[in-house]
Amino acid sequence: MNNAPIVAEQLVRHFGEVKAVDGINLTVNQGEIFGFLGPNGAGKSTAVRMLTTLLRPTSGTARVAGFDVVKQADDVRRNIGVALQDAAID
Repeated sequence: MNNAPIVAEQLVRHFGEVKAVDGINLTVNQGEIFGFLGPNGAGKSTAVRMLTTLLRPTSGTARVAGFDVVKQADDVRRNIGVALQDAAID
């Protein structure tokens, strides 16, 4: 198992027929600074929303702070801080 603070494996998100995110694989190790860069519509915000538990992945897995973003969403939220462009209220 990878102990990096952020790990995503084959992370996918569909909106109907549209593939917003198509198989992201990434590892962000302790102390690294990571940025998502790309044109509008590339899936950057969707990927961040999945990693912060605001959006459930269609498939694939992701762990943040050692917790599964789907099965342990509350634990992920207790261990992260995020400032998004748009407000997200649960």
